[in-house]
Amino acid sequence: MKTPADIITRLQLMSQDGTKSDRRLAGLVLSDLDFASKAAISEIAARVGVSEPTVTRFCRNLGCEGLRDFKFYLAQAIAIGGQYLSPEPLSRDAREQRIASAITEAAIAAIQRASENLDMTTLMAVAARIAGSGNVLCIGSGGISSMMATEMQNRLFRLGLSALAQVDGQLQRMYAAVATPETTVIAFSVSGYARSVIEAVEVAQQYGAATVAITAPDSALAKVADTVILLQSFEDGNIYKPTSSRYALLAILDMIATTVAESRGPKVLENLRRIKQSVNTLKVDDPKLPLGD
Repeated sequence: MKTPADIITRLQLMSQDGTKSDRRLAGLVLSDLDFASKAAISEIAARVGVSEPTVTRFCRNLGCEGLRDFKFYLAQAIAIGGQYLSPEPLSRDAREQRIASAITEAAIAAIQRASENLDMTTLMAVAARIAGSGNVLCIGSGGISSMMATEMQNRLFRLGLSALAQVDGQLQRMYAAVATPETTVIAFSVSGYARSVIEAVEVAQQYGAATVAITAPDSALAKVADTVILLQSFEDGNIYKPTSSRYALLAILDMIATTVAESRGPKVLENLRRIKQSVNTLKVDDPKLPLGD
């Protein structure tokens, strides 16, 4: 038997392209997931007006062994992505203000939670290690964590540090394999279970690199890294809004970058001056603009 990878997608396809009875059964399931996941085969057959063997054939056409198997995969799909299948209706009243408030308030709350739960002693020690490193490897996988790896490289190179970001899983392992005791690996993972990141950390440790993880408490990544800066992700249930966890992660990153800059002292200023000089020749000469674009 071929295991259904995504039972919801198969139901959606069958509701359009299946036999007449299969289309009716798929339509019932998609319109009432709770009923379909709990009802007996006789109840499902009666609701649609088909025989019980037809329900069994329907389940097999989806790649399941029978109704029990089908319900297992349906329950799994509901548990994982149920909130996206039956979303709360959106209010159209004062939409502009509602959206603006939802984004800004959630971002502020995420940063405040991160700050309140942050162990600054650990963060300062991490920054000191980075400031004295021969090279820094920044790794992350996925939307938020890969973005943070790239941003950490962006923050550190201007401070005169040899920093490199890698978001490709194989390249993470390859660069980890050429790490030395002078290397610091900074690993980002909101979940703490990005396999390529975990494996790269373990590889780098074999060659004496110091490894730092910014990740969830008690996660697989937290357990393997030498030093951990904890980040507890918190979602507010708004499925239309991008996660606010990335603001918290960015705030922690900025704290590290600022501490590294202060640790390295005035010698970073010449690099910053050169960068400012270089980019300002390409646009309006306004000293109030940020360093970059």
